[in-house]
Amino acid sequence: MDEDKFNMSLRKFLKTVGITSQRELERRVREGLASGTLQEGGKVAVHATVTLDGVGEITTVDGEISLE
Repeated sequence: MDEDKFNMSLRKFLKTVGITSQRELERRVREGLASGTLQEGGKVAVHATVTLDGVGEITTVDGEISLE
């Protein structure tokens, strides 16, 4: 395996994940605040799971987002 090509491909994927996830999270938080299902000043739990075809779940990252 060419480590440089692998690293560049992996970084490209992670950049896409980051940008796409941020946009979707922002949109859903705004919708939740507008509908009243989320409250300003609160916090919301968030979970991200990464899976690899042929291997399965690699990792889950848990955290929370402040809505202040």
